[in-house]
Amino acid sequence: EVQLVESGGGLVQPGGSLRLSCEASGFFFSRYAMSWVRQAPGKGLEWVSVISGGSGSKRYVDSVKGRFTISRDNSANTLYLQLNNLKIDDTAMYYCAKSTRYDADPRGIEYKYLGQGTQVTVSS
Repeated sequence: EVQLVESGGGLVQPGGSLRLSCEASGFFFSRYAMSWVRQAPGKGLEWVSVISGGSGSKRYVDSVKGRFTISRDNSANTLYLQLNNLKIDDTAMYYCAKSTRYDADPRGIEYKYLGQGTQVTVSS
């Protein structure tokens, strides 16, 4: 059974930083790309970033480029998202998601396996 457990969210001021983690189990972690997606209050899911199975390729939505960094540790079955220079518009519940693919293509996201999420709130 695929399980994804996110952590690391919190309340930060604009310009602050957070590091999100996602512990994965129930599947061969290194064989699949992984993504972060988020859902702001009253809005739908938004894809944020994807990393290939071997970390060789990464992609980001334009609104977070230069501020967020995705990474993974395949030996620990863990996905990370470093969030820097946070903005109020980054406020959302953040989820990690498994892909059906190895390459960094967000079209492969399996939304049925989202975890419980971790809340990021950016406020002054």
